[in-house]
Amino acid sequence: MLYQSTRGDKNKITSAEAIIQGLSTDGGLYVPETFPVFSLNEIKELIDKPYNKRALHVMGKYLTDFTSDELDKYTIAAYNTFNYDDAMIAPIQSVEYNTHFLELWHGPTSAFKDMALQIMPYLLTASINKCDKQKEICILVATSGDTGKAALEGFSDVKGTKIIVFYPKDGVSEVQKLQMISQNGKNVDVVAVEGNFDDTQTGVKAIFSDTVFAKKLNSIGYSLSSANSINWGRLVPQIVYYFSAYCDLINKDSIKPGDKVNFCVPTGNFGNILAGYYAYKMGLPIGKLICASNRNDVLTQFINTGVYDKKRTFFTTISPSMDILVSSNLERLLFEMSDKNGDIISTYMNELAKKGSYTVPFTMQNKIKEIFASGFSYEEDTKKAIKNVFDRHNYLIDTHTAVAYNALQTYRNISNDETPTVIVATASPYKFCESVLEALGQANVSDGIKAIDELHKVTGVTVPKPIERLKNANIRFNKSIKKDEMNTAVLEFLGG
Repeated sequence: MLYQSTRGDKNKITSAEAIIQGLSTDGGLYVPETFPVFSLNEIKELIDKPYNKRALHVMGKYLTDFTSDELDKYTIAAYNTFNYDDAMIAPIQSVEYNTHFLELWHGPTSAFKDMALQIMPYLLTASINKCDKQKEICILVATSGDTGKAALEGFSDVKGTKIIVFYPKDGVSEVQKLQMISQNGKNVDVVAVEGNFDDTQTGVKAIFSDTVFAKKLNSIGYSLSSANSINWGRLVPQIVYYFSAYCDLINKDSIKPGDKVNFCVPTGNFGNILAGYYAYKMGLPIGKLICASNRNDVLTQFINTGVYDKKRTFFTTISPSMDILVSSNLERLLFEMSDKNGDIISTYMNELAKKGSYTVPFTMQNKIKEIFASGFSYEEDTKKAIKNVFDRHNYLIDTHTAVAYNALQTYRNISNDETPTVIVATASPYKFCESVLEALGQANVSDGIKAIDELHKVTGVTVPKPIERLKNANIRFNKSIKKDEMNTAVLEFLGG
């Protein structure tokens, strides 16, 4: 299988080349030339397999320049009980006959980004060997909270790589920040940026498109890659857990093979829900993909109106990983919805960069609405959802999952659609202790580490080991820069 840019570059490359490059030279994102389609029988064959074998089967359809033995080795190394505290890897918890939570936070950083970033280092290093690249890879990451730690954990001390993570200085939770700035590894760096996530993401993209900077890095022996979901190596592992969730619902007798299932996904950069769309394209029986936004509801507005407009107030919320106004992976969806018209996508992205908005035609908007629904949640509603779910079901959810829970209730009230629905639970509630405690009605909540013990005392919910270990963490990184200093930070890190 070959990969092409969303912006019209006619050159087609292998998956290994796409994983190394991250972004296309024309600024576009790499997408598969075609989508493999699973029959119902092929899906049923996955039901009795463990997670790593499901991953092998699904990812193997896309990574055709990797051997089955290679992918088998990587999936076993990535998805095991050494890395995950649940043997199911991504277990399903059911709270009602038609409402289920897909827990994607049992990995080493307690967030769903582990599902991709535990295997991506294997894919990247193998890709380097396949493409006979002699230079070291510098991985640039912009994070709204969870990607940064998951990428740092995955690439820590991986031979032939260095990784630098940029995060918005005041735009992550205390636990998220501590996870990053205490990271071990000789090849890692963490830098706070004075601005929001869109500033950090824009800065990283600008570095990728700076040809003069690329030559400078080349002269000191480095080439760039990304661990954000703009990289195909980050996105393809996320398709797996949609298939896995469907299989587990069959095993729980919640559905029968062939029944449709909805997925409700808390969404910021659109990568997680896009993986669900790709699963749908592959034949997974999905009814609706419900896109859940917080107060930064640019995606909700786009799905409802066809207008993408980033010229709006940016809100810092209690669900910081969704505090995003430029959702990069939406470009991949638009490419499919425009019948792979790279010229149209280039026009939209240029309009977004220059004017701050673009509008898609009604025909495309209607195609999107056939599979996507949307909803958003204000802060107080998010907190009410946390308390409601805990009081009714003795089940604790984080602030992002609560946004999705609210969006699902709104969607059901409007549509009367009672299709079994999986809410994608993207993070442990212990990553956002202060906000979860406030939602449960606790007054005088402590900050950071102290709040971890408070949340355990109030709820009795076990603290994940990776978060428990933060109590003894040593802070290694305290650098803060302006957003126009990111190039310099990269060069300093690499010794250039």
